[in-house]
Amino acid sequence: MLAAVSRIQSAAQAAASKVVEALGLASMSASNNSVRQTMMAAQFDLRAKLATFNQTFSRVLLEKVMQDMQPKVTSTRGGSSEMTDWASLSLVDDSEVEQLVSAERLGQELGQGCEWELRDLIGYMGSLQGLRAADQDRNPLRPQNIGKALFRAIEVASEDADARKMLAKELGRTLGQDMRGVYQAVIDDIRQRGVQPMGLAVRNASDSRSGDLQRDAGGLRAPGEPAREPNAPRPAQQQDDTQVARALSAMFGVSMPTGIGGDGGAATVPGTFSATGPGGFPQLAGMAAGGGGNQGPLVDVIKRLAFASMQAGATGAVGSGAAGEWVGTAPGMLAGDTAQVGAMEVGGLMAVNMIRAHRDELVRASTGTLDHMVIDIVAALFDQVLSDPKVPPQMAREIARLQLPVLRVALKDMGFFSTRKHPVRRFVNRIATLAASFDDFEAGAGQECLTRVNALVQQIVEGDFDQMELYEQKLSELEAFIRDQTALAAAEHAEVSALLGGKEADLRVQQRYMRALQAQLASLGLEEFLQDFLAQVWSQVQVLVSSREGADSEMAQRMKRTGRDLVQSVQPKGAPQLRKEFLLKLPGLMKDLNEGLNLIRWPEEAKKEFFAKLLPAHAASLKASPLTDFAQRQLKFQLDQIDKVGIPSRDEVAKDTGPMLLGDESAGVVQLSSTEARSAGFVEEAAIDWDGSVDIDLGAAEAGDTAPDALAEVDINLDTPAPPVAGPQLINHIQPGVAYQMYLNDSWKKVRLSWVSPGRTFFIFTYGRMYKQTITVTSRTLNKLCDSRRFRAYENAELIERATARARKQLAALGGGSGGNTTAKATV
Repeated sequence: MLAAVSRIQSAAQAAASKVVEALGLASMSASNNSVRQTMMAAQFDLRAKLATFNQTFSRVLLEKVMQDMQPKVTSTRGGSSEMTDWASLSLVDDSEVEQLVSAERLGQELGQGCEWELRDLIGYMGSLQGLRAADQDRNPLRPQNIGKALFRAIEVASEDADARKMLAKELGRTLGQDMRGVYQAVIDDIRQRGVQPMGLAVRNASDSRSGDLQRDAGGLRAPGEPAREPNAPRPAQQQDDTQVARALSAMFGVSMPTGIGGDGGAATVPGTFSATGPGGFPQLAGMAAGGGGNQGPLVDVIKRLAFASMQAGATGAVGSGAAGEWVGTAPGMLAGDTAQVGAMEVGGLMAVNMIRAHRDELVRASTGTLDHMVIDIVAALFDQVLSDPKVPPQMAREIARLQLPVLRVALKDMGFFSTRKHPVRRFVNRIATLAASFDDFEAGAGQECLTRVNALVQQIVEGDFDQMELYEQKLSELEAFIRDQTALAAAEHAEVSALLGGKEADLRVQQRYMRALQAQLASLGLEEFLQDFLAQVWSQVQVLVSSREGADSEMAQRMKRTGRDLVQSVQPKGAPQLRKEFLLKLPGLMKDLNEGLNLIRWPEEAKKEFFAKLLPAHAASLKASPLTDFAQRQLKFQLDQIDKVGIPSRDEVAKDTGPMLLGDESAGVVQLSSTEARSAGFVEEAAIDWDGSVDIDLGAAEAGDTAPDALAEVDINLDTPAPPVAGPQLINHIQPGVAYQMYLNDSWKKVRLSWVSPGRTFFIFTYGRMYKQTITVTSRTLNKLCDSRRFRAYENAELIERATARARKQLAALGGGSGGNTTAKATV
């Protein structure tokens, strides 16, 4: 114990030294004069009395620790007969109350972020003190004792009230940052000495011995505590446990376990679960699942089993028989069942469900019914994860190695169930999504991915899988690997990607030229259809001819003149001579227009629509009075200015790296020769039967995949909405290296996105196991595929969400249907 106290003393001394330096730096940058003066006073006092501060803290902390280490004498009436001094019976003034409150606040600040270390420490302290049950209030190293010692030390360090407040704020924050490591070091020291932790004992209501907990209609109570009415409010921790249990019950369609909250949940037979209707999952991020008990023994069991499974290679493929088919608790069933009314087989798993295999041992080491509930829910989730048809067996066995770490996380942090961004949830889901894109794990990229995931999982199992930082780190490493692998895959299409990159640069050139023309054409006052044609369509002709023939070529100059002649053709020409000149030039104008539009393969329907508007404009121009000399000179000047708008080069648009989605027909047309199109596997929009019907994916249906509609029926409320799996918004969420479903040539194809151009204009997909084939589409084509439901995600939901939905569906089936509040039973 003295070694533990010494660690805390050293941490406090180091924190005090840091605060002295920090206050000096902060005072120089403070903008408020009064705050600066307070900081300087606090720094001066603490530096001058640093030795006294350290001595006072050490003395008071040791007094508090030794006081708690003294055995408590229990009276024959069940109450405590601990000796009470006369000071405790005296009245206290407001200043003393304020001091007590301030010390308590310091303790709370020091304990933030150390909840789980304190839970483990309570069990060890109970063993060292020889208590019958672990007691948080009897922990001599609890933050409240440290806070009181820190407050007394601050009192002797300064007499100024504002300086004391400043010191309390800075010392509480600085020391609080170190307390988690201090507590963990103390736990490690105690564990190395061979001390075994003790759990929080909960007595049966029939056991009325002195000092035991008793149960009444209001829940658990201690001896001497007045009985509560059934509807009376429960303590905060018990309310938290009840909220957690109710939310888990709602999400997974099971009734709240008996013994939690006493009056909560549906009325069900003890030891059963019920298939209930959908429910929400409110405000559970970061909430602990273990109630107020000590999980030290359970953590030790989990880590021992994880290490044993790692050493024994227990995650290999599973066939039939005892190792692969479990006859026991149905997924979602609560611990402690004694009713043996039926049985359920969970077979077809791609790896052993370690949680279900060692359930009895895990339940014995846990502290309460809520922990049992979490154990069974995580076991039920892995029943579904390890039998999911979208997860390849090789990768399912890697995910299976994470069962016990995931269980530990779920017991520690309820955010795993309620937060889509939880690092453990994201890590498991990302592995499954990545694995679905490979058809072969024996060689090539699939084997590399499997090897990398195996190494990352191994590091988690061997490491301290209590810490979320470990999962964040491994998730970052996995994402970096995916980026590197995607870059290598893109190198396989280097020629095609270079070709498409050049075509994208041409589209950027065209779009910049189009915007420049739009600005100049606005001053001409043309009809809207003609202005849009010249800027959005004829600019494509000019850019294409300029890139192929050269900007100074005869054809490029002719296409530029054609645009100018088109503007002149709609000007008023009521004079006979002007009408004659127009009729002579009209055949050549129409010939050049058709030639240019054929070059960019402008759709015939669009041509007909344009010429149907141009003809009336020409007819109207023949009837209008001619332009005045001034108007003609002004028009000529404006057309000359338009002619001066140059077509930019590829180098000039190289810095334009933003997305360039092709949203409509006039935004740009990709020009590929027949040879280029074949090498890139380019899919023309015209080659797709947009009016044809789309068949369902029979392969997914036969594999037992969860349909999107079935997932939509399950009310699984997480903190953020799920990414779309189909529809117009899917194009904004697709990622390289991920598998998708594409409907082409009257059949569904599983494709993998291999490359995306920098401006997201072109997308290269590959498919096929033995002989890889390439499909290239533009963003406009892909948009239309998404809109028409011909392109969708390969996974209808992320793995954990699919597992949750399937577990609920299975529970509803066990209960005899989804209607009502049916109860189903299973043997233990």
